[in-house]
Amino acid sequence: MQERDIDRIIEMAWEDRTPFSAIEAQFGLSEQEVIKVMRKHMKASSFRMWRQRVQGRKTKHLALRSKEIDRHKCSRQRAISNNKISKR
Repeated sequence: MQERDIDRIIEMAWEDRTPFSAIEAQFGLSEQEVIKVMRKHMKASSFRMWRQRVQGRKTKHLALRSKEIDRHKCSRQRAISNNKISKR
């Protein structure tokens, strides 16, 4: 996996409104695999802070998510088309 992809996975995982299923659709990584990437490439304290914040968060899991939320992109996130990062 390229450094650029790892950075993007971490960025998407860090965003509160991006569900794990969006990461899986784009990069083919399950939630557990995303957690492994985060653990490996982040400082331990940053990983613990992220993990505590994300655990059980409704916006990160589509099954728990409100039907009113129909998008996963943060307003600052660049457009993603065809499961690829555009203009990066």
